[in-house]
Parts: sequence; C-alpha cells; structure tokens
Amino acid sequence: MIELISSIPLVGGFLSSVLPFIVVIGIVVFIHEFGHYIVGRWCGIHAEVFSLGFGKEIFNRVDKRGTRWRIGILPLGGYVKFLGDADASSRTDLSAVEFMDDDTLARSFPGASLWKRALTVVAGPVANFILTIVIYLGLVTWTGVAVDEARIGEIPASVAGETPLIQGDLVLAVNGQPVESFGDLATAVSEVEDGLPVTLDVERSGTPLELEVANLRPPYVAGVRPLSAASRAGIRSGDLLLSAGGQALPDIAMLQQVVQASEGQPLEIVLRRGADTLTLEMVPTEEDVPQPDGTFARQVIIGVSVTTYLQPQVRSPGPIEALTISVDRMVGIITGTFDGIGQMISGNVSPTNLQGPLGIAQVSGESAGQGLVNFILLIAMISTAIGLMNLFPIPVLDGGHLVFYAIEAVTGRVPAGKWVDVAMAVGLAMVLSLMLFATYNDITRL
Repeated sequence: MIELISSIPLVGGFLSSVLPFIVVIGIVVFIHEFGHYIVGRWCGIHAEVFSLGFGKEIFNRVDKRGTRWRIGILPLGGYVKFLGDADASSRTDLSAVEFMDDDTLARSFPGASLWKRALTVVAGPVANFILTIVIYLGLVTWTGVAVDEARIGEIPASVAGETPLIQGDLVLAVNGQPVESFGDLATAVSEVEDGLPVTLDVERSGTPLELEVANLRPPYVAGVRPLSAASRAGIRSGDLLLSAGGQALPDIAMLQQVVQASEGQPLEIVLRRGADTLTLEMVPTEEDVPQPDGTFARQVIIGVSVTTYLQPQVRSPGPIEALTISVDRMVGIITGTFDGIGQMISGNVSPTNLQGPLGIAQVSGESAGQGLVNFILLIAMISTAIGLMNLFPIPVLDGGHLVFYAIEAVTGRVPAGKWVDVAMAVGLAMVLSLMLFATYNDITRL
C-alpha cells in the first residue's frame, strides 16, 4: 500500500510519510492518554475531555459518563482534561474549584487525594512502556528465539544460490575447529579472513558431510537505518550487495573501503533481492559514528548493518522467557536514549542529530516501506521514547507534575498557584524551543 501511494507524483511521497506518521503518533498518543484516563476513572476522577490531536475539532462523541471524546486536526499529541483542570496542561482552575460543592470536588482532579493524582499522572508513561512490552512480546512469540546449537536457520533468498548450506544443517566444525553452539560458529566465522573459502563439517539429516563454502561473509544486509543513505536509495534488509561504484564487493571489508573512498560522492549499487538483480544510486553521508572506546567520530557511512547470512534456527519461547526478553529490549531503548543524551551533553555527538515531527514522519514512512515488522518496531521505540520523555522533571510534562506532588508530599501544602504558573510557562517554553530546534534540524536534512 505504501509503495503504491509513494508512486503517485508529488502527492505520493508526502502521503507515504504522513499516513504512517499519523498511525504511529495516533497509536502512541492514544495509549498514553488512555493510561491517564482509565486510571483517573478508576480513582473516581471525572474526565471532561479526551482529545487525540490539537486544534479544530473534526470529530466528537460524548459517552454515557459525560466525557467528550474528540479528534483534533493537528495529530501532534493529545490530552485528557479532568474536572477542575483549567486547560490541557492540567493547571488547576481555581475559580471553578472555589465554587464546587463537596460531591463535585470529590470527582475533580484537584480534589482527589495526592496518591490518586500521582497514579493518574504516572499512568500515561507506564501505559507507553506496557505497549512497548506487549509489542515485543508479540514479536518474540511470533518470530521465536535462537536455539543454542549451531543449527542453520532459514537461508535468505538473495544468497541461497551462493551456498551449499541448507536450513537444518548442524555445523560440527569450521576449518577443522569444533563448534558446540551457534555462538561458537559465529566466532569461528568472524575469525576467517574475508574472501577466503571455508570448510564446514556438517550433519544433514543424520548424515555427516564436508562442505566448502566460497564466502560466508559477503555484504549481506541485516538491517537498514531509517533516514540513512541506504534507506533513501531503497536498500532493504535481506539484500545482498554485489558491487558499488563499479567495484565488486566480495566481502564486508571491501564494502567499507569503497564507501570510505567515495568521500560522500554518489555510488551506483548493484544488489540481489531474492532472485532479482537491481541497480540503485546511493549518496553516502558523513555522520557521527560510535567507536569501540565509547567516543564518536565523523565517518562516511551508508547506514546498513552487514553481517554473515548465517542465522540460527529458532524455537518458541515460554511466556516468562518471552516477557523477560521483551522487558530487556525496552530497557535497552531507555539506556540507549540516556547514552545518546549524555553524548550530546558531553559534545561527542552533535545536537543536530535530534529529530522533530518531520524527521519522525520520514522515519515512519521509510519503516513502513521496509515492512510490517519494522513499522511495528518503530511504534515500540516511539512509545518508549514518549513515555520516557514525559517522565523528565519539566513542568507541563508528567514528570513536572510528579515533582509538584513530591513537594506537596514533603511540605504538606500544594505549591503556590503563581509559582506553578511560572514553572508551567518556563516548561512550555523549553519544550517548544526544543521542538522548534528539532524541526529546524529536520528541515536542514530535507
């Protein structure tokens, strides 16, 4: 569907980014706001408005509880306005609260106990984290996890004609070196010099065989980073790169040499996708690249991860194992985010790498074009990022409200309204400034 839309002149390229962006943001924001809404409802707090998007209303419905469900024309966020809130930022409407009777006050957000307000606020980010875990749980259960033994999984169609290996082969030795697990196999393959043939002792359906494989490490594309040179050129996961700039690519090392030597000039890429051979044009870019010592350096790259095409067989994980893996992957996104922020603060990475709405729209479109799994993974990543960002202690964000509640818990008093208003204004200015800066970055990358 996305490929069909993108083929429409002028309009296609725009819609192929905007439609996936609306889907991603719509799902993530709805889950976040629903977390606020449902926990608030459980705590007896009445929600007056549940809005998906801002600005002019294009749809609304009032439910039996009196909550107005609406969709705004700008799909850049959302909010839940509880009884007693002055606006979407959840500032208290002091004039309205002053004239509430006891029953109405008990149903309002300002009238709720501290722990109920805190639970309602933290429920938004928690809902985002739960969404991420559920997505990974589904993907891990569907795709399976690697078995421990050195048994070959599915051979990609792009390299099936290049290797005598077939799915189900059990590798016993690499160049005479015994292997007992797939980790041993991966280590042994990585130690083989690029371009040299490899002798494998395998067991196939109970029969021992000795196979000579010409090359176990051709530049097979295991992943493509959104907004990268490779993504813009149309390279996909599963492609086998055959040549670049007229230079044959027998191995990964040669690909790296050709890309570095290009100095950012266009390269003609010949690749195999399934049984088809395609020719694409790609322009490598200079970017901040992490180094083994933890620092970053500017290098010419194309934005692909290339590796051996050997993949392990998979098995279905148990529910506890699948849940553990899912949580670990979400935690990995969080730690990676903090690491990136730290690198920007230290000056190792340029803040121009920050992406705003336009950048996220581009990533959404490219991820959708790479397939459903990549698109779903993007939703998980954005959901985690939104949940984490909202926990930052910045007024107008959920984390800022939690700071106010912490002050209230310690002092026994609600922070003075005028100071809350000032803090909210400062927080809003900070968030808008960051969004404008990120959007400026997006525009400069177009």
